[in-house]
Amino acid sequence: MNFLIILFFAIILDLIGELPTRIHPVVWIGKTIDFLYVRLPNKKISGVIITFLTSILYIIPLYFIAFLPMFLQIILYSIILSSTFSIKLLIKYPLEVKKRLDDIESARKKVSEIVSRDTSELSRTQIISAAIESLSENIVDSVVSPIFYALFFGIYGAVFYRVVNTLDAMIGYKNKEYREIGWFPAKLDDILNFIPARITGMLIVFASLLLNMDWRNSFKIMLRDSKVPDSPNAGYPMAATAGALQAKLEKPDHYVLGDDGKLNENSIDKAVRLAVVSIILYLAIVSALFSSLITYKL
Repeated sequence: MNFLIILFFAIILDLIGELPTRIHPVVWIGKTIDFLYVRLPNKKISGVIITFLTSILYIIPLYFIAFLPMFLQIILYSIILSSTFSIKLLIKYPLEVKKRLDDIESARKKVSEIVSRDTSELSRTQIISAAIESLSENIVDSVVSPIFYALFFGIYGAVFYRVVNTLDAMIGYKNKEYREIGWFPAKLDDILNFIPARITGMLIVFASLLLNMDWRNSFKIMLRDSKVPDSPNAGYPMAATAGALQAKLEKPDHYVLGDDGKLNENSIDKAVRLAVVSIILYLAIVSALFSSLITYKL
């Protein structure tokens, strides 16, 4: 079965819009995680159990799709693959934040939907920074990683990645409550994103070159500041973006990426263009790689 055909239809489906909540696989995954979380002790071994039990529950049924007629396989694989990434929403949210910048309270509320920090007292510049940070970091989670694992491990790889990433978002050890049970999924998510995050950083550098932005500074700041955030992966795309924009991205009391440079609402537009071109470059590379994997099957 041609992976590129399925990927093409999956992208079209994603751009059309998300599946309804009641039938969205990631929503089901989240409900499964909630169900298991409240029934297991808050220990590290429970995090291992939740990770692999949830993965098994959602990966095993995929095997039986291969016994269906080819056209049904393509339809189902495309729908499932499209649920593991999100290009449309990735681009939509920062632009929605930009629309609300003239109403600071509305902008704070909107940006709170895509970042975990307290947004109640963020300045206009800090709101813009938060939107751009979220956009650049989530190129990895929302696009590059799921398609990376689909390329090498088929639909199983994409679904496994989405399970782990959803676990990290829900119970990753960000506070005392999840420190034990969330340790394993958080570490596994870091491992799975290790290569894709660095690929994304370089994609942003090349995208800045194509867009006549400061690609040299993008590369320099990525090398210099990628290790500044606590996350082993988030710094690569964020620092590369800061360098390309010749601006400073900052999470108050946590990190500063890039050199002094003023952000404005146009910075969001530039960051969105960077993200879009980076994704197009990535899809072109994936297509070229797949064409060389002659024996590969989804």
